[in-house]
Amino acid sequence: MSSLAAVDIEDGVRLSSYTSWQTGGVADHLALPKTIEGLRAAVAWACEHGLSITVLGGGTNVLVSDAGIRGLTIGLKHMTGSSVVVDDGRLIIECLAGTSKSELLKIFLKHKLQPALFLAGLPGDVGGGIVMNAGVGEKITPREFVEITDWVEVLRWTQNGDSEIVRFRCQDLQWRYRHCQGWEPGILVRAGLSWPMQVVPEILTIVRQANLTRAQKQPLDMPSCGSVFINPPGHTSGRLIESAGLKGYTVGGAKVSEKHANFIVNFSKATSADIDAVIKHVQKVVLETSGVQLKTEVVYLGQW
Repeated sequence: MSSLAAVDIEDGVRLSSYTSWQTGGVADHLALPKTIEGLRAAVAWACEHGLSITVLGGGTNVLVSDAGIRGLTIGLKHMTGSSVVVDDGRLIIECLAGTSKSELLKIFLKHKLQPALFLAGLPGDVGGGIVMNAGVGEKITPREFVEITDWVEVLRWTQNGDSEIVRFRCQDLQWRYRHCQGWEPGILVRAGLSWPMQVVPEILTIVRQANLTRAQKQPLDMPSCGSVFINPPGHTSGRLIESAGLKGYTVGGAKVSEKHANFIVNFSKATSADIDAVIKHVQKVVLETSGVQLKTEVVYLGQW
C-alpha cells in the first residue's frame, strides 16, 4: 500500500465488494479518496507512474470483468457530503459526487418536495445519476436528473498530473435518455441541485407506497444493478424480455429475474462472465423475436 498525504492507495484489491452485483476481479491499485484533494493526489500518483485511471462510482450500474482492472481504479464511494440552503424560493443542495441518492432522498423528504419520489427508485450515487441522467419510467415530475441539476464540477488533469476544477452549467451539457455528455474528459466531483419550495404534504406517504410497489415488482432481495437495458422507443425492455420467454433464464449463478425481466440477479455466486452471457443471450433472443436491439445501461469496466 502507498500512503500519500491525502489518500491511501491499496494494491491487489478484489472489486466484488464494491459493486452491487457483487462480482468482479482484482484492481491492480485502488484509491478511495474522501476529498477532492485526495482525488487530486490519486490522479497525480497515477500520472507519475504512467498508469491508466478507471473511475468506479457507486458500483450500481457497472459490470467489472473477472479479469479485473489494470492501472489505478479510483472509487468515489467515500467522497460524500452535502450542504443545504433555501434561497429565493428554492431548496439548493451542493454535494460531492459520491453522495448517495438515498441521502438526496432524505433531504427532499425532510422538506416535503416532489423529487423525493423519483429518487426513491434509484440506487447508486449522485455522480452516477448525473452521468447516466438516471431516472424512472413513471410519468412523474421530475423523473430524471437533468430536471434537478443546476451545475456540475469536473476534475481535469494533464499528463504530468497537474489538475483543475471546471464548472459546467446544466444548459451547457447535452442531456438525453440515460446519457449526459459535454462534461468529459475528467471525473465529475461535485454538483449543484435545486427544486422550488413547493411543499407536497403527503409526499412521505406517496414515497412509502411507491417503495412497497417496487418491492413487489422488483427483486430487491438479491444482488443486481437495477435495470440492465435501456427502454427502446415505443417499448419497455422488461416486456420485450418477458415476451421472449426469458424470465428465469440462467447461466451459472446469474439469471433473468422472475419478478422483473429487466433485472439480472446474482442468485448463487455468479461471475461477471455469467452475467455477461445472460445479457448477450437476452439481446440475441429479443432481436430474433421482436426485431428490437436492446442496449445496456450497464457500463463494462476492466479487461473484457
